[in-house]
Amino acid sequence: QLQVVESGGGLVQTGGSLRLSCAASLSLDYYAIGWFRQAPGKEREGISSISGKDGSTYYADSVKGRFTISREAKNNTVLLQMDSLKPEDTGVYYCAAFPHSLLVAPIATDPRLRKFGTWGQGTQVTVSS
Repeated sequence: QLQVVESGGGLVQTGGSLRLSCAASLSLDYYAIGWFRQAPGKEREGISSISGKDGSTYYADSVKGRFTISREAKNNTVLLQMDSLKPEDTGVYYCAAFPHSLLVAPIATDPRLRKFGTWGQGTQVTVSS
């Protein structure tokens, strides 16, 4: 049974970096992985995703140019490198695995697809000003 676990969150100052990991219990070749975040009092936001089939990626405008998503296929892990962090990046970060038949952009942008995801428990990221 597929499970995903996030790690790597923490407290960092503005302008700093963190690298989040999403470790899956099964091969990611058959899944697309999305990263989402939820700030206090706000809705969950899809910020990045990557296809296990062809490696295509998606970034929300809010993180484009600062965050980089990548796969470590041999470790069944997806990484989210977060640079130039801002206080507004604070929140709980979740990863979720979706059937690879779904395209990377809708995974992140269409809330109706979230029910098809296998979700982790989340990891807290706090960016201090």
